[in-house]
Amino acid sequence: MRALFSYLRLNLQRQHQPSKLWLVVLVWIGCLLYMLFQGGKTSVMLFSMVTLLSLYLIGGGFRGVGRARGSRHLSIGGDHSEIIHAGDQVQVRLNVTIPGFLPLPYVIVRETLKRHNGESWSFEESLIPSMRGKGELLFQTPPLERGRYRFYGTECISEDIFGLLENRGKFNAPGEFLVLPRTVFVPYWEMGSRHSRLGGQQTSQLMSRPETNQINGVRDYVYGDRISRIHWNATARTGIWKSKEFEHEALPKTVLVLDGMAEHYESGAQFELAVSVASSMLEYGMRERMGMGLFTIGEENYSFLPTDHASDWHRMQVHLVDIMSDGRGEMLHKLEKDARLFPAGSLFVLISPLQGDKAWEAFQFARLRQMNPVQIRIESPDQQGNGQENTVDPVRGMSSYTLNSLDQLPLVLGGRTL
Repeated sequence: MRALFSYLRLNLQRQHQPSKLWLVVLVWIGCLLYMLFQGGKTSVMLFSMVTLLSLYLIGGGFRGVGRARGSRHLSIGGDHSEIIHAGDQVQVRLNVTIPGFLPLPYVIVRETLKRHNGESWSFEESLIPSMRGKGELLFQTPPLERGRYRFYGTECISEDIFGLLENRGKFNAPGEFLVLPRTVFVPYWEMGSRHSRLGGQQTSQLMSRPETNQINGVRDYVYGDRISRIHWNATARTGIWKSKEFEHEALPKTVLVLDGMAEHYESGAQFELAVSVASSMLEYGMRERMGMGLFTIGEENYSFLPTDHASDWHRMQVHLVDIMSDGRGEMLHKLEKDARLFPAGSLFVLISPLQGDKAWEAFQFARLRQMNPVQIRIESPDQQGNGQENTVDPVRGMSSYTLNSLDQLPLVLGGRTL
């Protein structure tokens, strides 16, 4: 019996408004005293009516929203997709079930969505449950930025049909998802192509890649081809001299170095642009089967070795979801700390707003380790500019692309548009 009273006390305190609940209890006690001391049919009838009403008001909390449960489904534009990019709006379908047989005029549902950095959004909608206590709630989030998002406990609030007492209940419906950085399609990267027209050490290394023993096809005979290269079967079949075409060795490895030093960025939007550039280039590298890795500089350094596997690409993209511009100190010291993680002969792509001496130090770090440096310089989105393609410092030989908008990335990398 003691356990029963303890259960009732806890549920009443949690689900009802204490002031109105005590008012109902006082009315019931007054009717009881009136029946005991006054007697008569009127007092008995009044006590019976108040007792039934009290049982309904108090029991509604135990058999109503206090035991609500639900399930959640997330989608993007009606498509149940697991890949959500920054700027997308997520559609939420929440199915709520309220057990019990007592009718409810309406139910208010409150949701809280939190981002990994502490930002939160609150959603409040009302629904009218069916006779079986089931209801469906549809709502849409605002455009979301990259990060980890999670729905916390869902709160249900209802009133009885008389509007006297308010009942509350909570349940947890799992709802956690990732929002990847905003990206742009890069159709062509001139420096990453075997047919690059750019001058300098990067292009000479790409153009001088030795051939393998794997035949890739047949081409027309070119004066100077060795006899061993002639494809005799194709020559006899077509009547025209044909030569064997061999595959080249894989493109040199590429390492994207993302600057996450707080003092280098003027605003959060500038850093988000840098993250989006890195994510877009990772997508290009995966699509072109390039050996591409990622090195991020922040409070702690994180490194992903160059690879062309989809699973490793996914790990890099997930890492870009969590990265923040929280680095302190000198960037050069952080690079030298993990210098062994940079493979010699690779393409060193610095994504940073640095310029002048600071950028030159990073270039020198790359050259001393036999890497080929190039910079994608991130300007503030507030600055005016249409992007500059492959600008070169004639004194120091620093090659860089400059942009202040993600839409400029395909143009500055290869001069091609969709």
